[in-house]
Amino acid sequence: MHPKKILHPTDYSASSRPALTEALTLARDHNAGLVLLHVVDSLGPEQLTYRESVSADQPSAYRQQLFDELRHVLPAGTALRVDYVLSEEDPVTAILRTQADLRCDLIVLGTHGTTGVRRWFTGSVAEEVVRRAPCPVLVVKAEHRSEPLPPLRPTPLHPGRLTEPGD
Repeated sequence: MHPKKILHPTDYSASSRPALTEALTLARDHNAGLVLLHVVDSLGPEQLTYRESVSADQPSAYRQQLFDELRHVLPAGTALRVDYVLSEEDPVTAILRTQADLRCDLIVLGTHGTTGVRRWFTGSVAEEVVRRAPCPVLVVKAEHRSEPLPPLRPTPLHPGRLTEPGD
């Protein structure tokens, strides 16, 4: 696979940083473009303070601030073609629409690793994107300590695992 345009959705969290690192590496290795997407609650004037709302620049200044924050996600000196996208849709729809509209051929996203009842109620953005995206999706887990595996308990009748060496 040689991606030409890579989409990286970010929520600025620590769990999205390893995915950004991977997206940057893949973009450099394949001379691909990068699309950074951030989903916000609103792109409209309701997020402005009173002082900002009475100025002539109101929504455009707020939107510029959002784009400036998104630009700061990249390490200084990043030499890639980068498009920046802000969306006020739900995260899954924003990811899928951005992928389609900008013709991204790979999505690289992080996961929060939500499990149990919380995941049952909220679902997983990464899981739904994997199911619905028409292109490959690379899900990068946040760094964490993994739980040890249970010990393998082979018996003469059930060896537990067999390996046949290759040629």
